[in-house]
Amino acid sequence: MTVSKASTISASLTPPTMEQLLDAIAARRADFEILSHIPLDIIALMKGVGIFRASTPKLFGGSALEPAKFLQLVEKIATVDGSAAWVAGFGSANTYLAALPVDTQRKIYVNSPDQIFSGGLYPLQKAHAVPGGWMVSGRWKFASGCMGADWIGVGLKGDAVDTNTLISSQPIIAVCPANEVEIIPNWNVVGMQGTGSHDTQVIDKFVSNEWTCLRGAKATIDEPLFRYPVLAYQAEVHAACSLGLARAALDDAIASSRRFRTVPGVSGLGDRAYFRSALAHGEAELRSARLFFYDASRNAWETVLKGDPVSQHQSNLLRLSAAHAAHTGARVVQNVYRVVGMSAIHRENRLQHIVRDTMVVTQHASLNDSIFEASGALFSGTSPDFSYP
Repeated sequence: MTVSKASTISASLTPPTMEQLLDAIAARRADFEILSHIPLDIIALMKGVGIFRASTPKLFGGSALEPAKFLQLVEKIATVDGSAAWVAGFGSANTYLAALPVDTQRKIYVNSPDQIFSGGLYPLQKAHAVPGGWMVSGRWKFASGCMGADWIGVGLKGDAVDTNTLISSQPIIAVCPANEVEIIPNWNVVGMQGTGSHDTQVIDKFVSNEWTCLRGAKATIDEPLFRYPVLAYQAEVHAACSLGLARAALDDAIASSRRFRTVPGVSGLGDRAYFRSALAHGEAELRSARLFFYDASRNAWETVLKGDPVSQHQSNLLRLSAAHAAHTGARVVQNVYRVVGMSAIHRENRLQHIVRDTMVVTQHASLNDSIFEASGALFSGTSPDFSYP
């Protein structure tokens, strides 16, 4: 089944504010679960506030925003809805596109710097190298945000037939106009349902070399953002969702403590010692994780601005702080759920969605338990079992 996708959405004469975007997300978030994607009117608002030009090169009219500032935007959106934040996080994904030839990027941004790049790269599909490019067929998973994308990437592996063909152990990203990629709507999960992370498919499609690059390759654009570690950045944008969701859970718990007592004669939540302790521990854990998270990002950014390369140690801290933020956020949410009482078991309770969404964040390949093992390997002076950081 082929599903139509968004093209570039015209910006309003009066750009929306972030508060207007957050209000719209709050009003529509029940729809996200039903639709299994973020609808185009919300995508248009995201474009209007600059989410999807945040990693567009300044050369093409983008803002090429400092990572920490963009991460704060994603975190803020996550306090309202996890799926919307996850899709907004793809405002950082254009850092992948910065490895394409400059002339190719110029074609991408010719009409607007507000371009949405989506795509699931895995499982990598074998492509056949032909003169000038690749013949591609295959199906890929987890294309978050594909329903509103302007461009969709797919992951390739293959054998070279000439010296102009990309060959590496890293995945090859083939970038295609969204309307040339079939979306197979099969996203049916317990968390982040609104991300629309459907499968994508192409059959016997030619992709020229100029529209391919290695995942995480050095950018062809010489601007500070594109000297920031791209793979670490993608881990950070997902982790920021967990921080925002944890903030929302704590705020919800505080509000719950002021609501009426459900059982006569029983103390309210705010009067219970275990509840107070859980709130205090949650605040301390979340604030500590945020400090580590943003400190690592700003430290690496300062290095970039000085014109120096980000060290392996700094990249390791970026990855570690992101994984730590994701898991800490999930733990804070679980503890809040445990102490707020029976009200949280209702399907319509906001905590139900928050709990499930944070579980998804910790399952992501860039944030799961393997990251701690790999990070520790570097600290101990040994080699991780996979390409890292």
